[in-house]
Amino acid sequence: MTLSFPIIFLLATNLNSKELQDLEEQIPTLTYDINEAEIVLGKVFRKERALFELRKHRLITEEVEPSEASTSASHGRKRVKLDTPALGSSDLDSDTASDGEIQRRLIGSAPVSPTVKVVKLPWFTESVKAGEVLPMDDYLVYEGHKVPKTPVKSAQPLPAEIAAQVMKRAAADAGALSRGSPRATSSQGRRGETYTSHPVRPALLRQTTSEHEIDTQLPPIPDYLHTTYSCQRPTPVHPPNEAFIKELTKIKTARTLVGDHIGVRAYSSAIATIAAYPYSIQTAQEVARLPGCGNKIALLFQEFKDTGQIREAREDESDPKLAVLMLFYNIWGVGETTARDFYNRGWRDLDDIVEYGWDTLNRVQQIGVKYYDEFQLKISRAEVESISATILAHANAIHPGFEMVIVGGYRRGKLESGDVDVVLSHRDEAATQDFVGRIVINLERAGYITHTLSLTTANSERGQVPVSWKGDDKNKKAGAGFDTLDKALVVWQDPVWDKNEEGEPRRNSNPHRRVDIIISPWKTAGCAVLGWTSGTTFQRDLRRYCKKERSLKFDSSGIRSRTDGSWVDFESGPDGSPAPDMLTAERRVFAGLGLVYRPPEERCTG
Repeated sequence: MTLSFPIIFLLATNLNSKELQDLEEQIPTLTYDINEAEIVLGKVFRKERALFELRKHRLITEEVEPSEASTSASHGRKRVKLDTPALGSSDLDSDTASDGEIQRRLIGSAPVSPTVKVVKLPWFTESVKAGEVLPMDDYLVYEGHKVPKTPVKSAQPLPAEIAAQVMKRAAADAGALSRGSPRATSSQGRRGETYTSHPVRPALLRQTTSEHEIDTQLPPIPDYLHTTYSCQRPTPVHPPNEAFIKELTKIKTARTLVGDHIGVRAYSSAIATIAAYPYSIQTAQEVARLPGCGNKIALLFQEFKDTGQIREAREDESDPKLAVLMLFYNIWGVGETTARDFYNRGWRDLDDIVEYGWDTLNRVQQIGVKYYDEFQLKISRAEVESISATILAHANAIHPGFEMVIVGGYRRGKLESGDVDVVLSHRDEAATQDFVGRIVINLERAGYITHTLSLTTANSERGQVPVSWKGDDKNKKAGAGFDTLDKALVVWQDPVWDKNEEGEPRRNSNPHRRVDIIISPWKTAGCAVLGWTSGTTFQRDLRRYCKKERSLKFDSSGIRSRTDGSWVDFESGPDGSPAPDMLTAERRVFAGLGLVYRPPEERCTG
């Protein structure tokens, strides 16, 4: 049974990525807009810290007085009878009025601003354990009224000299408007300063049209978009709203670089939804009604429609700090946390890393720096196919019978790829056992692999069975189990290059490429192909769907039951016979999970 929690905004402060993801999946009323929240939940234990977090998220509040809080609480625990003589039918429609509206009018007080409560995280986790929403009294850190962003007119008279200045400016503005001319330059300057910190939001609805009339003019939302799981939607590589999605992706990337995990998840969900929307968006109303979007994304669309760009994306692109963080983030082996660490050390370019921190880098990062420019070059589909064919030929030279599927962005239909990903499998399970080391050695001797960045044999070490599941282990390292197949992440360079006229070899001018070789046993090859083909958000939602809807654990090495930990075989036929090929095995996984099969070209969620 789903508990009836208030609308909750989750603070990322002091939460690691695993904790953050688990909590987001557990909170049924989660919002990514703090202005909508009734509860702000997090690892916050002091009022001062709570106030800091609210300010950081640009939510201004005024603390609720103790007497006011007790009065509000006492009224809030009683449900008001709608047939009370204090209210006439002409005063209040009992079918549409909220309980809060009835309460305010019963006690004869003016409407008050909505409140927000900052609550300790254990309130939520202990409520889930208890199976009921617990009282917040023992967990409350701070409660405050939300202060409207629109300035409220003061009831106090202005000093005479200030009033005179205001009236003078108003008269000047009125005169300018009556002549059809723009406001005076000085007035523009003052208003510009105000709007810099509090931009005017465009109205989402025309004043002359009702919400119902607008809804009837908009295209119908497809049934598949009424789900929060992007693995249930067709998402093409080039959606109708690709230009808007590119702007949102720039903002999401900036959020990644600064460590805003909640923002990244919010933008990822919105992007995946809009990418699956089959119509060219015309109005902000279309965006606001889509799952995972809401008013924030709708306002960004309105800005994009009006100006052809989004101011936040432009500011991110021109931010010198973000430019440096992106430079570091693009180094192979460097994530956003390490990129920020490099920046905090005072480094501003690759030369700084080489000069001041080379010895502190691990081997993979050193290779990432060494071949930085080459790794940024895109790989054509023809070259992807050539590299893959070479890998398959060497695999069959070692042990005939290997089959291969090119996965990653290539299989999703991209014209150019950042790296090459291939899944190798063999119908004889003994052939895939410890094979990854043999294929790497063979390709190294042939001169194709210049460096091995990582070589994993976890699947062979556990006997090529799907990764075990023994319940939610809170001590497990975040991200463990995302992919546990045998694989080699290598640097590739074609050893054949031109010679000069004298026949002396010149330096190999072929670019270095990033190549991932994944080895899967045949019985779970469908899971491997599915996991390594799909876009990032598709994969995330697939695992979430399996957990929430099917009580299963999905991994590229196979599927396990979360009930008893047993392996769930969706890939074999009804008689237990193996799948005839890896692509058929992948289709069977979709069917076994109760999902409509989506071809690779429809899994481009980003």
